[in-house]
Amino acid sequence: MPQTLSRRALLAGTALLAPAAAVSLPRRIRLAILGLEGHTGELLDPLPLLPDVELVAVSDADPARRAKFAKPGVRPYADHLELLNAEKPDVAALCGNHAERATLLLACAQRKINVISEKPLAITTADLAKVRRAVTESGIHLSMLISMRFLPEFQALHEVVASGDIGDVVQISAQKSYKLGARPAWMKKRATYGGTIPYIGIHLVDLMRFTTGRDLLHLASHETRVGHPELADMENTAVSLFRLDNGGNASFHLDYCRPESASSHGDDRLRIAGTKGVVEYQENVGVTLIAEGRPARKIDPLPPAKWLLVDFLEHVYSGKPSGLPLADIYRANEIVLEARDAADRIKKT
Repeated sequence: MPQTLSRRALLAGTALLAPAAAVSLPRRIRLAILGLEGHTGELLDPLPLLPDVELVAVSDADPARRAKFAKPGVRPYADHLELLNAEKPDVAALCGNHAERATLLLACAQRKINVISEKPLAITTADLAKVRRAVTESGIHLSMLISMRFLPEFQALHEVVASGDIGDVVQISAQKSYKLGARPAWMKKRATYGGTIPYIGIHLVDLMRFTTGRDLLHLASHETRVGHPELADMENTAVSLFRLDNGGNASFHLDYCRPESASSHGDDRLRIAGTKGVVEYQENVGVTLIAEGRPARKIDPLPPAKWLLVDFLEHVYSGKPSGLPLADIYRANEIVLEARDAADRIKKT
């Protein structure tokens, strides 16, 4: 199923390479994965770089999914809470369906267990508020699998904007186009899916904010399903429009229309126009920059690759600065839920 693929598979053809050196932590860390439908590759792929991290348990209601993770030392559970109570892991990674996520986050906070969560953190603003309160009161550390900001291409965009080469940001436009593939039943129900804008759009919201340093003030959204009656409530196209905090504008568009014959699962694009130039990323081209007084050029070499899991564990257990601050995580969730709700209001008119 497409959403279970690792970052390497999803972004084949990019400049992503894992860092070569192992990362030492001050003590052994016991990791558990609750739910096996999300981007588990974000957790499993960097483990060879983390000799102090041990995957001790997984949980999922589906025995077939549990069987795929079966290996010596990894204990399988059918029930998430049973795993938390029996294993008491240092870090719980929540990779199940969207509807159960907020409840599991609260359960981890109650048990003082640090969390890396799939996105979004919650599918309602009320549940997001509960999560924020529980994380604050418990003092646990929380991250979320919006890992694209750690990719070399988007690190490069961030560096170009920060350098001043394109001047003040005027406009941002972003795209995510995915192959539809086979989707599980829970994604076809709004009550358990929460909408395509929160699920996919959250990546682009984070990238637009991270690469430019600008905040997004929501203006309008629309999401719908065209064709594919088998998808039921799941939208296969969405757009959102924003005003930047400096008066500029931004937009993203999402779709599940990428043909199965395409060479990669997704087609991600990000274009940033400024008062002095334009920098943009396209999968088939890479990162290109054209600025006043200089010819267009491709940015090469790119900055080194990073892993979200490594960044999170070094922040929590070694005290290093976080490459994904909690404030950015909360803000991205707020924006996509507001955008989704605005699109829902249009549907009712």
